[in-house]
Amino acid sequence: MLGSMLMCLTSSLVGVIVFVRRRSLVGEALAHAAYPGIVISVMFASYFFPKSDTILSFAILIGAFLFSMIGLYAMEFLEKKMKVNSDTALCFTLAAFLGFGILLVSHIQLTHALWYRKVQVFLFGQTATMTGEHVLIYAGLTLAIITYLVIMFRQIKSVNFDPQFSKAIGMRCQMIETSSFVLLILAIVIGMRSVGVILMSGMIIAPAAAARQLTNKMSVMFFLSGFFGICSGFLGNVLSVVLPQAFFAKKNVSLALPAGPMILLVAVFFALFFLLFSPKRGLFSRVLRMMKFRMQCHTENVLKALWKKLDIPIPFWIKCLLLKKKLIRKTQKDGYELTKLGKKRATRLIRLHRLWEVYLVNCMGIGEEKVHHSAEEMEHIITPELERKLTEMLSNPRHDPHLQPIPQMEDV
Repeated sequence: MLGSMLMCLTSSLVGVIVFVRRRSLVGEALAHAAYPGIVISVMFASYFFPKSDTILSFAILIGAFLFSMIGLYAMEFLEKKMKVNSDTALCFTLAAFLGFGILLVSHIQLTHALWYRKVQVFLFGQTATMTGEHVLIYAGLTLAIITYLVIMFRQIKSVNFDPQFSKAIGMRCQMIETSSFVLLILAIVIGMRSVGVILMSGMIIAPAAAARQLTNKMSVMFFLSGFFGICSGFLGNVLSVVLPQAFFAKKNVSLALPAGPMILLVAVFFALFFLLFSPKRGLFSRVLRMMKFRMQCHTENVLKALWKKLDIPIPFWIKCLLLKKKLIRKTQKDGYELTKLGKKRATRLIRLHRLWEVYLVNCMGIGEEKVHHSAEEMEHIITPELERKLTEMLSNPRHDPHLQPIPQMEDV
């Protein structure tokens, strides 16, 4: 569990940089590029040091890191030297390295079954086989990554959001970009033991995607992404054991779900939950704001109609809302009329409508017969500040293009 939490923390922190740079699939390509390095490392260490698990662990880390770096340079070579599209270079690198790794695995599957089992651990992940040595190695790499991010945070932020300014002040942008990719490769190397090569890219992106829904600040995004990553590592391991016990306890079946996929599913759950329910950016929050705005438009249109003395049917729910806000009142003839507050609201709507028509005709050169529809939309969203600017720009007009009087500020 501790090793998984360290892995998730590292991948989620590095995932913020990848997410901000919009290079999410680079992690997928580099994870697959590491696979042949793992196979070759297992073959080398198992042949020369068959009884040393420590040497095997270090050999796998070194092999995965080297082949990921080769994959990174291969993508850069294809993009910069061969003028290949970035998506094409990414797919080519992913397929070529993964194909080479599978070719090696297919050979040792029949000749060295023990080596094959060790390699398969890194393809799909296997947290249960991690030892204290693995945790210490991952803890050291995690500490190195966190230290780098803390020291270089301002430079990383500047290069990602304003590269032109960074170059102008003499910042070594290429070095920072390369180091960011090195961090990504280290995160992949750390995480392969837990979630495997196949699922690693999801673990890099999911916590960052969840954090992005809650903040616009990169520093807060790092913190939230790391928090979601740690929670994913913890809950994934717990649920992989608890859920089978809960469903199969009465059947006397000893079963455990794979921890790697469960960790990723928890991270994906966080991402989907905040994509739907985050206060400002969530889908449901946006739907509620849209419904609220539509209700505002309906109620304001009714106020305008009553101000113009038009006889229109008022929907029941709008009628209840206007009565509750004391914008209308019932008349003796079973009709409705505006209250003093309702008249002020309606007068301001008329003013904004006609003010916008004047702006479109005088400043934009649009024919007066074409401005009504635009004014019908804008009257609901013009702020007091924009109203003041329009009034000053148009020298406080008295009539709209249709020669109808425009209510003045003192009337509203």
